[in-house]
Amino acid sequence: MNQAARTPSPPFWLRWLIPLVLVVGWVAIAGTGGPTFGRLDEVSSNDQASFLPAGAEATEAREWQQKFQDSGEVPAVVVIESASALTPAQLGTAAALKAKLEDLRLGSAVVGPVPSQDRQAVQYIVSVAAAEPAAAVEDLRSEVGAAAPDGTQTFVTGPAGLAADLTGAFAGIDGILLLVALAAVFVILLVVYRSLLLPFAVLLTSVFALCAAILLVFGMAKAGWIQLNGQSQGILSILVIGAATDYALLYVARFREALGHTANRTAAALTAWRASFAPILASGATVAIALLCLLFSDLNSNKALGPVAAAGIVCSLFAALTLLPAFAALLGRAAFWPFRPRLLPEESREPELDTGLEGQRGLWRAVGTLVSRRPRTVWVASALLLVVASAGILQLKANGVPQTAVILSASNAVDGQDALARHFDAGSGSPVVIVASQGKDGDVLETVKATDGVGAAYLLAEGSVPITGTPGTPAGPGTPSGPAMRDGRVLLNATLDYAADSDAAENAVAAMRESVKRVDPDALVGGVTATALDTNTTAQRDLATIIPVVLAVILLILMVLLRSVLAPVLLVASVVLSYAAAMGVSALVFSNILGFPGADATVPLFGFVFLVALGVDYNIFLMSRVREESLKHGTRPGILRGLGVTGGVITSAGVVLAATFAALGVIPIMFLVQLAFIVAFGVLLDTVLVRSLLVPALAYDLGRRIWWPGKLAGRDAQEAGRVDVAAEAAVR
Repeated sequence: MNQAARTPSPPFWLRWLIPLVLVVGWVAIAGTGGPTFGRLDEVSSNDQASFLPAGAEATEAREWQQKFQDSGEVPAVVVIESASALTPAQLGTAAALKAKLEDLRLGSAVVGPVPSQDRQAVQYIVSVAAAEPAAAVEDLRSEVGAAAPDGTQTFVTGPAGLAADLTGAFAGIDGILLLVALAAVFVILLVVYRSLLLPFAVLLTSVFALCAAILLVFGMAKAGWIQLNGQSQGILSILVIGAATDYALLYVARFREALGHTANRTAAALTAWRASFAPILASGATVAIALLCLLFSDLNSNKALGPVAAAGIVCSLFAALTLLPAFAALLGRAAFWPFRPRLLPEESREPELDTGLEGQRGLWRAVGTLVSRRPRTVWVASALLLVVASAGILQLKANGVPQTAVILSASNAVDGQDALARHFDAGSGSPVVIVASQGKDGDVLETVKATDGVGAAYLLAEGSVPITGTPGTPAGPGTPSGPAMRDGRVLLNATLDYAADSDAAENAVAAMRESVKRVDPDALVGGVTATALDTNTTAQRDLATIIPVVLAVILLILMVLLRSVLAPVLLVASVVLSYAAAMGVSALVFSNILGFPGADATVPLFGFVFLVALGVDYNIFLMSRVREESLKHGTRPGILRGLGVTGGVITSAGVVLAATFAALGVIPIMFLVQLAFIVAFGVLLDTVLVRSLLVPALAYDLGRRIWWPGKLAGRDAQEAGRVDVAAEAAVR
């Protein structure tokens, strides 16, 4: 106590001025970024183009299709369905609906009514503005619902209806998502710290980091540097809250430890900052760079998420290293009230270590004892358990899901697709789009008609009017004289006998592409089915491209941080095995418990990037402390000491991150629900099994060889007592 009392007090500018300036600066950022949260919709789009594969044939076909649709419209399919055959009176009422739909003036054309062969349904195809289909679909549903014949039910589906319902699934969800995540984090922090003030300091750090991220993302989107969509927005909020809280927990653990060594709150805050700076910086850099590797993807949705999420991580990093230390310097021990940490007696501050378990008690002493007594048994058993769990990955069907399965909440458009399938050609409303060269359109048309699974095919005239006659024959009265042409190209549509989002439809499109290109090598085949096919193909290619890049980046960062080759290789191998186990268990849950028909093609890649990058985070927290303790006490005691002092904080961080990602489950989109489960379960698995047992036991079994080829690997165990500054500098 006397020693602490004689410690010189830091100057006023360090004790008060700098912390206050940092807090005021972050308050200003939050004051600007908070209101911007509500403006993200101005620069966000859930248009199909924001998710398409950038260089795929379907995307190129879509661009040509837009040249023919000068008004920039997409079709909405109106379906009126009856449980029995429609009566003449009902058919008359349905026919009269056309004039009312035209009066809405939502687009350039209203086609219909088209009765089904079983006379139980009627459909209209209404062109609506592609930029904002949600408002048009809402008007359609209101008008159709009011004017439809009695005894019928109505739906508005097709590309416009599905897009509107997808937008609706994201509408207003950001606020709910944020509240759920913050509430979960707050409860966990209360349990962990048993403090009333500290959870608010940590949450403010996370929220202010999110405000800064929103400002940064809004600016980048406004400048046209990135594409922002509802999917990226939801992940951004969760990622920033989880990552900032994790970094804050690591700093707080160091701060609490430092308060046991000094009575001066500013000195403790600075000591904690110096001790946590390297692991937090390495962790943030690992995750941010791994996310930026998504820029190598050919899928626009992946490219969009990379810089958005990386910006969030950078803001989390800065908040944890500036705002939280400022709070700590200002609050001191009061932050932990009512359980304030006490100043330790000088002789207890750096305990002499023999085994590394000295001074530990409870759960982490028991874990350390298990690791030290049977290290090989522990790591082998842990690895085998992960391998067994990985076997479930064979059941993962990540080749895309039907459009009707994407939205998990009640959807009029999804119900409408089912109604279409009951009464019309399964591909009705989502035709295959073929762009053919002028002069070869007749041959292309005949080839398309001859393709297995094609119910009908026709050329399109101006205004997207079908040409039902034979190419080259004289046009009859009222019949378009010829197909529309743009830059030497003509447009065709083909209706499939299969649902547009089925495997059979994808096979038909693949066969059509092969046969069409024999007669017209420049022809393009697009549409809903082709887009799904190209997305799946691109996603598989992205896996093979991005995964090696992410692993190489993480490996290099770990080598720089740990000054070793063997340790980083083993750490990366452990998180890859953990990822495989998480995907295996997730596949079993999706198929056998949740009853999902499959998974989005991008789920494995997103799961990999998040789980591997975030899993390495916890290994960075652990092994950076193990290296620090190994310099003082030797490798094996250092491993047990590092495990004991980081066990609680890393487990808490894992629970926080799992809880925040689980909050994504409130968004009724299958992709996000699946990602929420994969990351939440994977983080818990990594925290509880990999970081607590597998990695420490493997490192303990290897001993100082774990640091090969670094200098620490060559130090004799007897030298590994206390290390003075000069010796530490020589090792570094």
